[in-house]
Amino acid sequence: MRAGDLDHKELLELDPEGGLIRFAGQRAILLDAVAMGLLRKYLVENFGFTAARTVLTQFGFAHGWRMAEAMRTEFKWDDEAEWRRAGNRIHTLGGLFSVQTEDKDPLSKEGMMLVTSYEAEQHLLHFGRADAPMCWTICGLISGYLSRIAGQEIFVLEDRCQGKGDAGCHLFGRTREEWGDTRAEELWFYDKSRLSDALDVSIHRVTETLKAAERKLKEHRKAMVSTIRESGEPMYGIVARSAAMRQVVDLACRVAKVDSTVLITGESGSGKERIARLVHDESTRMSGPFIAVNCGAIAETLLESELFGHARGAFTGATHDRPGLFESANGGTLLLDEVGEVSPGMQVKLLRALQEREIRRVGENKNRKVNVRIIAATNRDLALGVTDGNFRQDLYYRLKVVELHVPPLRERRDDILPLARVLLAGSALSMKRKITGLTPGAADQLLRYPWPGNVRELENVMERAVALSPGNRVELEDLPEEVRQACALPPTADGTVRPLEVIEKEYILAALALNGGNQTRTSEQLHIGSATLYRKLKSYGLIGGERANNQSL
Repeated sequence: MRAGDLDHKELLELDPEGGLIRFAGQRAILLDAVAMGLLRKYLVENFGFTAARTVLTQFGFAHGWRMAEAMRTEFKWDDEAEWRRAGNRIHTLGGLFSVQTEDKDPLSKEGMMLVTSYEAEQHLLHFGRADAPMCWTICGLISGYLSRIAGQEIFVLEDRCQGKGDAGCHLFGRTREEWGDTRAEELWFYDKSRLSDALDVSIHRVTETLKAAERKLKEHRKAMVSTIRESGEPMYGIVARSAAMRQVVDLACRVAKVDSTVLITGESGSGKERIARLVHDESTRMSGPFIAVNCGAIAETLLESELFGHARGAFTGATHDRPGLFESANGGTLLLDEVGEVSPGMQVKLLRALQEREIRRVGENKNRKVNVRIIAATNRDLALGVTDGNFRQDLYYRLKVVELHVPPLRERRDDILPLARVLLAGSALSMKRKITGLTPGAADQLLRYPWPGNVRELENVMERAVALSPGNRVELEDLPEEVRQACALPPTADGTVRPLEVIEKEYILAALALNGGNQTRTSEQLHIGSATLYRKLKSYGLIGGERANNQSL
């Protein structure tokens, strides 16, 4: 028999009743290529490249040896060369790779070129372009196949690989003596006695990483514990002392128990993504992925591919199939941040995906089912967008099954200081600074500032204060100028409006204090005459009599 005579129909045996599949006479199983890629990703991330390559190389070697044995048992070959060439054919039929020329093998002078490699494809999918050849399993597979035929160890290595951007994967097979010392480091991965060493090193590395993470966590807890006690116990990891924020957190926890689509509204930086994470963490999907995508930061032409994925050749640069974020978030939650920025054309496709629970990759004709919860967030008024014709009404109501409105920081003043202290402790820990808290003057000024940038701005201010503070507490001088110059906010704690004359008095006195009591400079900055300022200070009881002697004017 010749290698070219091998055919799928004769090699593949299906036994639906017995649940058996045989390929080339051996029991086989069907494994999804992406799942194998995820296994590779798991090995690398948890045990490192050395252990992952050792395991996959030796797994491939065992697989190849078994296949060569099966081919010898099941078929009668014209000669040993046909038996060897059958390896290329059988592995191509198995979907592992295809070769440029079937009569070439790694033992030839020119080596063997793979046109497609499932392993290189999966490495690109999960890790991106590599710096070195990445077909570890396939090299092991061909090594095992050739070693069984030759009756001695043959080691196949790559010098070019699609996983690092080459046009094809170029493989050479040589004995250990023929390789000599030129690729000794790579031959190490075939040594079975080194497998336990590689795993021991990897386990040691993982252990040390876990110990370091545990130490860091203990330090973080120690730094935060006093802050948390002072600020009140956080609700589900969110500081929410104000009634408005507690209501949002409570509603988020209730809607988390069901799979309804949620629309989170609020100003930029107010904490919409944190609320979305809370919904995910308190849901039945908490063990699945949480993926956030900023729809406004991606060009319209790329957003469809980013969300739904694309097929190879769908457009220039699409060199391989790529799943989109809907598929990546399968079993979990997908946050569509800034959904109000999505174009009308894309809104139609997004609506269909939400209604049908299926997507279609760019360049494909088949639909794919997805099991993902959608949370949308926006700082725009989508209802106004519907009225103006910029946002589809049907998509708006499809997203707004439950709406959570996150109030701006200026409307939840009870949260400002607790949040500031938590953010201060976090920045101090990351910068390794011993900052214990805020001075009364700094704390009072934080309450006066309106925080147009919301929690994000507060976080940046605390980081800046930790970086610049010379002492162990944040002083008023450590705050940005716009925060230092802020006057008291007009609304009172109960929501009523304070009289204008009270606000004017506080503002004048604050300006006077900033100028060190210099009335002339203060009147110039307030654009009022010095006599007017004098009269106002006198009406406040700050000029004349015993009290005036105690003022620094």
